[in-house]
Amino acid sequence: MKHTPSPSSRTRAASVAIPLTLLGVALAFAAGCAHRPARVTTLQPQPVAPETAAALDPALLNPAPREFTLGPGDRLDLELLDDPASRVTTTVGPDGKIYFYLLPGIDVWGLTLPQVRERLEQGMQEYFREKRPVSVALRASESQRVWLLGRVNKPGVYPLGGNTTLLEALASADGPASATPGAAVGAALGLGDVGRTMDDSSDLRRAFVMRDGQRLPVDLDRLLNRGDLSQNIRLQGGDFIYLPTSGGSDVSVLGAVGTARVVPYERDMTLVQAVANAGGTIQDAFVRQVAVVRGSLTEPQIAIIDYEAIVLGRAPDVRLEPQDIVYVPYTPYRTLKRYVNLILDTFVRATGVNEGARAIDPNIPPPGISVPVVNP
Repeated sequence: MKHTPSPSSRTRAASVAIPLTLLGVALAFAAGCAHRPARVTTLQPQPVAPETAAALDPALLNPAPREFTLGPGDRLDLELLDDPASRVTTTVGPDGKIYFYLLPGIDVWGLTLPQVRERLEQGMQEYFREKRPVSVALRASESQRVWLLGRVNKPGVYPLGGNTTLLEALASADGPASATPGAAVGAALGLGDVGRTMDDSSDLRRAFVMRDGQRLPVDLDRLLNRGDLSQNIRLQGGDFIYLPTSGGSDVSVLGAVGTARVVPYERDMTLVQAVANAGGTIQDAFVRQVAVVRGSLTEPQIAIIDYEAIVLGRAPDVRLEPQDIVYVPYTPYRTLKRYVNLILDTFVRATGVNEGARAIDPNIPPPGISVPVVNP
């Protein structure tokens, strides 16, 4: 026979489930009243290797298999092979068209270079009896771009040339922001061996490359500081490279919280305070497996915390450190490695969205953007 809980038992259950968010805010307020909160313990996360921390797929080191297609801003060198005087450099317009010789506007948006040559030669047959072969060469690719943001000397959006590597892209931005680049960094970027150690302007351990919304398993610290060319991937249009500031003093709070955001770190900040600053946990949060990720993105450390026990007073709060990533899950995790990957991918996407938006409009406020995630 199906058991029907009594009204009093339903009330007691609701009283436990509902006030987590409000209680978290209340505890954070109470904790903030004392310089050193009571019942706070030091967090000791354990190292764990995310699934993507394995060796890079060798395919990432090769040129993109897909053939290059034209877009607005690309520049072409065109010439009738039997008429050197016809050589011109033209730019694909915003409407995707180019203009050459006697031809009207030819739509080349999305075409490969051989397809452009064929279309031009077909157009020339309307004006000449004999076939006029046309030479088509790409002078500059402006439609394919990569984002280089954060602590690089010249942050911005750069056109992507053919088969550009990660090192070549960083060199075009004059490398990581550092007054004294180290010998390995300088040599890798072609800036010379200056024989000094790099200062702490760029945190290469937490730098990342994102493609199509996914974090690529690239270790920029190994590439730039140790000269490991196995990390020197070929870039594709739309790739996002971000180098954060070393010694940052923020905590990222993501997942099932009121407002996923970057929280300014304060002395002796605790987990409850950080979550409260992000609007507390939402109703569907699975608060028994809140994660704190610390350290580099390629060799992270993680601690799984029963947040419910903390806010109900059954366990001590935990003290955070600057640059910690706090993640409140929606559901229980299945495997620890997949959980770590989920957290890091969410962090990378949120950072990419925020930094990309601020690169376009510096007036955009700093709070983070919540990114939908899947069940880990």
